[in-house]
Amino acid sequence: MGRKATFKEGTLKKKGPGRKSKKQKDPVFPKFLKETEEGVKKLSRRQKLRLQKGLKKKVESIAKRKITQDKNEQNQIIKGQSIKVKSQNIKPTKTSKKLIAKKQSHGFSDDNKTWLKPKSIKKSEISDDEDSTQMSADEDSTQMSDEEHSTQMSDDEDSTQMSDHEISSVNNSEDVENEESMINSEEDNSDEEVAKIRSLNDMSDDSDEDDEFVEKNDTVSDEDLLPIEKKNKLLKKKLAIEKKLADEELESNIESQEKFQFPDADSNEVLSLQDIQHRIREVISVLADFSKLRDLKHSRLDYMELLKQDLCTYYSYNDFLMERLMQLFPLFELLEFLEASEVQRPLTIRTNSLKTRRRDLAQALINRGVNLDPVGKWSKEGLVIYSAQVPMGATPEYLAGHYMIQGASSLLPVMALAPQENERILDLSSAPGGKASHIAALMKNTGVLFANDINKDRIRAVVGNFHRLGVTNSVITCMDGRKYPSTLKDFDRVLLDAPCSGTGVVTKDTSVKTSKDEQDVQRCYNLQRQLLLAAIDCVNAKSSTGGYIVYSTCSILPEENEWVIDYALKKRNVKLVSTGLDFGVEGFVNYRHHRFHRTMNLTKRFYPHKHNMDGFFVAKLKKWSNVIPQNHENKDDIEENANSDVE
Repeated sequence: MGRKATFKEGTLKKKGPGRKSKKQKDPVFPKFLKETEEGVKKLSRRQKLRLQKGLKKKVESIAKRKITQDKNEQNQIIKGQSIKVKSQNIKPTKTSKKLIAKKQSHGFSDDNKTWLKPKSIKKSEISDDEDSTQMSADEDSTQMSDEEHSTQMSDDEDSTQMSDHEISSVNNSEDVENEESMINSEEDNSDEEVAKIRSLNDMSDDSDEDDEFVEKNDTVSDEDLLPIEKKNKLLKKKLAIEKKLADEELESNIESQEKFQFPDADSNEVLSLQDIQHRIREVISVLADFSKLRDLKHSRLDYMELLKQDLCTYYSYNDFLMERLMQLFPLFELLEFLEASEVQRPLTIRTNSLKTRRRDLAQALINRGVNLDPVGKWSKEGLVIYSAQVPMGATPEYLAGHYMIQGASSLLPVMALAPQENERILDLSSAPGGKASHIAALMKNTGVLFANDINKDRIRAVVGNFHRLGVTNSVITCMDGRKYPSTLKDFDRVLLDAPCSGTGVVTKDTSVKTSKDEQDVQRCYNLQRQLLLAAIDCVNAKSSTGGYIVYSTCSILPEENEWVIDYALKKRNVKLVSTGLDFGVEGFVNYRHHRFHRTMNLTKRFYPHKHNMDGFFVAKLKKWSNVIPQNHENKDDIEENANSDVE
């Protein structure tokens, strides 16, 4: 084979590791880590000498302190006796008064004397603190034998012998300091509030007091902590004290807050809207805790009357409607409802499933610059429109009948009705055709749909929408719905979206705030009762798939909702069943002094402040017999004649 050619003989070889990295060396541990594994290393001779020297200094300082304390006590006793004798014989002069004033002032004002200290006292305190900390550290770190202690004590006694001149100088300096501290202690009897202010403002500056605080409160386990951990612990304690003081201050401010003063009847002040809104909040807070915050001169009715007047002024409602709303909602929820009724509900559209799918329609509208989202999980056809660059009633998709502009709450009655294919269904009040076209889409243009309305002008809108949306299984009639049972019967399902006062759709028609009164509500109530009885009579109870009636209104007043259903339960052989809607507020079983049927909780209420849709009421009835009770029929005729006479 021959020897391999070496063409790179003239080139220089690279220094260092080749393609394979060098083998890693064994790890080298620091000496202090090895010592911990083997055991605690014995102290060297030099370290022992350092410890002995430190202990000597410590014992010397303790002995000096004891000597000075004993002599200070003796000097104070002698000076106290001499001061008493002099005070009895000698009157104070002007110069002595000045000297006393200087001693008392210490160069500080009255405001800061409670926490500032002279420099000499601070130094002495710092030295004492350092000695005490050194004592604790040295005692924990070393344990000396009995012989070493005895030798050290003998050396300490020799070192503590001081000259008379040095002792006298130390005594004189500390006597002055003690006198100043005695004067300060007599003058520093301040109140608790000053101490609290000091603790808040000067806690970060007083390092000496921080050290004392740590020494007093730290336990034995704190000695093992690092300095930063000790500072962290001290900081937490400071924050806890600050929080406690802040809570106390807040409570005192709340207690000192002035109570709401009821306005005088004679005062004719013209208040701004902001003042009225503020007074509304105050009155509601008083009514929430009436026993504590009330004015003894005025009753709850006076406060309610004042609140009603302010609400009527601020939100532009008449007295009748505002009184009904105050009876319907709690006060805090009432404000939420009134605020929500001032804001327009989001625009919603319903996809026409006869011509397109919601996914395709959404994509087409997004391509035209429309910002939209699904209306919710409860609906498969609804879309919410947030913003659009073109009018939603003039797009090619709208003109082609791909969608219908319809409120979200208008989808609920048809969903509760749940129409099936090949059924015979009646919409007793169908204009302008939104709900009727929804029924036709769910029926997939099978069966027969009867759309009726009494208004000839409004029925034309039904015809136009049916043509645009492609509804072909419909029969459109224009007659009084109360007379419909005499013309056609035996329907599988009937939808009655009854005419009402419109208190749930104030945003669409703001005239409802001032135009509706008790007579209007009573007129609607009588008409709704008659229409509901006619709708029940049109249904065939023996239907294999149906026998259901859905009653809905765009009103939130119980007079137009629960009262009408309760009346129908008494007059016809029907019962309430579940609407099949997963959300909504249950209907009233008890309303003030009224007691409705126990199954009234199966009905559903929808509010703008809770569900972000127009106020609505939906109830579903099941007819279980075609027989009309005779006694009820006669009474019904008498009541209808009486109501017609009143009107």
